[in-house]
Amino acid sequence: MDGIKDNFKWFGEGFDGFPKILPEDCVEYALYIIDTTLKDSEIRERLARVHHATKALTKRLLRDFIWQRESFSLDLVRHDGVSFLRGRTNYGDSVEDEWLVVYILRELSKQHADVWIKIVDTQGEFLLIEAANALPRWLNPEIADNRVWMNGGKLLLIPLQQSPKATTTTEPVSRSLTLREAHIYIQRSRSTLIYLPAVEAEAFYRLRNYPNQITESLHHTPVLIPRRLAYILHGSSAYISPAVEAFYLRDPIALRPLQTQGAVRLVFPPDDLVTVQVKFTKVGYAQLKSQRFSAPSSWQSVLVVQKTPKAIAQAEMGMKITSGFEMLLADPQHRDEKSVREIKLLLDDLEVGEAHLASDAEIAKWELREDDESWLDINFEDFENELAGKAKKDAGTVDGGFGDKSAHANLRKIVARFEDFLNDDAAGADGAGYLDDMDNDDDNDGDNADEDSDFSGEGEDQDIGFNEAEFAEMMREMMGLPADTKPSTSTNSTERHNADDMHAKAAVDKEDNEAKNDKEDEEDEGEGFRRVMHEMEAELRDAGALSLDHQPKEPAETRQALRGVQEGHDSPDVGEFEKINEDLQEASIDYNLAKNLLESFKSQAGMAGPGGNILRSMGLQLPRDEDTDH
Repeated sequence: MDGIKDNFKWFGEGFDGFPKILPEDCVEYALYIIDTTLKDSEIRERLARVHHATKALTKRLLRDFIWQRESFSLDLVRHDGVSFLRGRTNYGDSVEDEWLVVYILRELSKQHADVWIKIVDTQGEFLLIEAANALPRWLNPEIADNRVWMNGGKLLLIPLQQSPKATTTTEPVSRSLTLREAHIYIQRSRSTLIYLPAVEAEAFYRLRNYPNQITESLHHTPVLIPRRLAYILHGSSAYISPAVEAFYLRDPIALRPLQTQGAVRLVFPPDDLVTVQVKFTKVGYAQLKSQRFSAPSSWQSVLVVQKTPKAIAQAEMGMKITSGFEMLLADPQHRDEKSVREIKLLLDDLEVGEAHLASDAEIAKWELREDDESWLDINFEDFENELAGKAKKDAGTVDGGFGDKSAHANLRKIVARFEDFLNDDAAGADGAGYLDDMDNDDDNDGDNADEDSDFSGEGEDQDIGFNEAEFAEMMREMMGLPADTKPSTSTNSTERHNADDMHAKAAVDKEDNEAKNDKEDEEDEGEGFRRVMHEMEAELRDAGALSLDHQPKEPAETRQALRGVQEGHDSPDVGEFEKINEDLQEASIDYNLAKNLLESFKSQAGMAGPGGNILRSMGLQLPRDEDTDH
């Protein structure tokens, strides 16, 4: 836990190991007893009692709870002469599991005032990322490692300014702390730790609905599955998570067990089906529900006999669950997982007769619960209104909006933070605001050296000019778009260009000789740039790269006018013909632009992308493209 970002040193610079990086989607936590008056044996004894209390707490809070990938766990370890409790949880795609870990640790810190807790994930100090809107300016990611601690249910920060008791100097330390330095500071100067209620409120904002959020993150639904699989899931509903993940992350190799002809080699053949309740995490249920999956040959006859839409949905969901278990047990990469070993032991008990399958009468006594699936539905109009801050309240709901209450509140918070960033005048490309002057203490010497240097960048870019109008015109010409003309004038592009040159000459005549030479150089550079752009455009057109697909057919009026011009009789005047030709060109460009925009929007597959952003900026809201084929 000595920080996620370590300064890497090469072998010639005192190599001390590769940087420690957590795996993706992991949260790591450690619990310390920081008390110099206790011996190591006494600390280990105290940690053992905390470990026992943690088991009791999780048993009370997590009754019948299902983790998406890995559960909360602690182990008593010793590292660098320090004994502590350490754990790591891989939460997969369920971010709620990460925040459940934070909630458990916070409740544990309230019960044991002498326990100091540190928690990080793949991104580092993610609690500070949550509280970014309320952080003091001196606290930035470069110096945040090992400065954030949880104690007594509070979020505490180690300040930059060292206490005189901790060191002989009081100069600020503008860098990350090592774990040992953090322990020393807490031991000697814990009274100077910073507690900011605003930062804590932001960091723990997602914990506001706990412990009720624990049960609300689960979903129950009846499905049609084999009796053998019903026996497995009735023994432990937690087995559903690895099966869902095996199905969701399947590949062609994993599908091989399902491609066998007949049900002889299947572990769970669909020949004795029962309808039972299955409990999922909401993330797992959404992953399973959203997948398009062709039924294996052994399940096709089962799906055909289902008559009602509800029965078909239950059979399809049961098919996906059963296929997930088949892939989980057949894939060699899962053979060492705890859940796979336990499932195989239960199946062995059935084979040797030490256990029996439940009868229909016994299954009828099991709970059969079906939760509402409305949390899966998102009204995209409501979604757009939420982003625009125009949410409408419905009479049957408390807050209105779309999705569940948690998603509704989180979206409001994200939009509010984004608006705050946009309204921050001090925000730049590097983020909202700059660092304090104290963050630049280490750069003072470098600044002085730059001031004494003969090189100065001031004014070096003043001779570089950029004409936005000319650049826009060249880009439009290269893309085959019509020139941007004003209806109030009949001056063509050549005349406008000549007029611009006359105005430019008049302006140049007023300048001195040096400015005149600079202006001529700029014009030469601009002319050279235009020449290169035209040559590039010609090569691209010859290669067909700028072809905008086929042109729409010419209307009969245009074809007749064209024949009249060629034959020399009964033809309209030249002006009318040019007008018709220009209208045809504009219609062709509009047709191809619209076609390309729609194809770009379709390729997004319902996700965010450039096509949707362009259409949204023009006030067009297109529905999602749903293919009818599976």
